[in-house]
Amino acid sequence: MHVIVATDGSPQSLAAARHLTSFADPQKITTISVVVVIRPLASVAFADEISEAEPSGPGEGAGSFRDAAQGAVDAVAAVFDDWGPRIDKQIRSGSPAAEIIKLAKQYDAGLVVVAAGGRGISDAILPGSTAQRVQHYAPCPVLVVRPAPRP
Repeated sequence: MHVIVATDGSPQSLAAARHLTSFADPQKITTISVVVVIRPLASVAFADEISEAEPSGPGEGAGSFRDAAQGAVDAVAAVFDDWGPRIDKQIRSGSPAAEIIKLAKQYDAGLVVVAAGGRGISDAILPGSTAQRVQHYAPCPVLVVRPAPRP
């Protein structure tokens, strides 16, 4: 089975990847595609809050959206190190929900894993909108992992 794990660079997406390892049988998963989608013409830079790269300070070059996205993909992929399945890392450009759904169709995925309540641009307007769209239109089951409640 091919599994798509989406990340937006948030701690919630890292928690979603960890949740998959808590119950899934790695013997039944052939490949895990970790994907991040960069929104074209985004007014807010892609924020990587999960990799171990040191954040740049004020006035320093913040690097590119692609560098931040690569850090997020690498951090999520590291969750699956030594777990068993082959790991595929992808950075795409476009609408996050549309690209995740397109990838699920392309690979005939058996499961898509997304976090609810990330911090994408549309999530600021409508919480969980990417997760909701993926859940409604994906060609396979979707695991939506909600963030842990705040104390």
